Amino acid sequence: MTISSRSIAVGFLIVSCSAVVFSQGLVTQRNLSLAMAKTIAEATIGECRAKNFHTSAVVVDRAGQVLVVLRDEQATAATVEMATRKAYTARTFRMTTLDFQKRTSDPAFAAQRNVSQILALGGGVPIQIGDEVIGGVGSSGSSQEQDDACAKAGVAKIAGLLK
Repeated sequence: MTISSRSIAVGFLIVSCSAVVFSQGLVTQRNLSLAMAKTIAEATIGECRAKNFHTSAVVVDRAGQVLVVLRDEQATAATVEMATRKAYTARTFRMTTLDFQKRTSDPAFAAQRNVSQILALGGGVPIQIGDEVIGGVGSSGSSQEQDDACAKAGVAKIAGLLK
């Protein structure tokens, strides 16, 4: 092997090993802070309360784990579970639960409604930075359309921070 072919082979080996090392490196993620989650939940409840609805709001993180639960004093206990499932559904399927409801009315997707903790009712909204979903918010206690509007208002409250 000549010196130049040996140099090329060594260079190729170094580049190949570097790719392996980089592919095994740390993964950097953007996550919701507790403060952001609280702001979203408070704004969600506030939007519904301003329209005389007594609701619950739940915010989940990028893994679908609950960060914040707020229940209006006059909201029923069932609204907490429904808001939790709506937030989880929005986060998991990366779309509003109204859109999920429409999509799963197609028999080709209907089985997705059977996944544990999924709820195909309006009121769940994904929390996104660009195309990256970092959480979800669910609202429950009013109509599906109103719950959807309240959840969207919650996310809108921190929109400036989602850049």
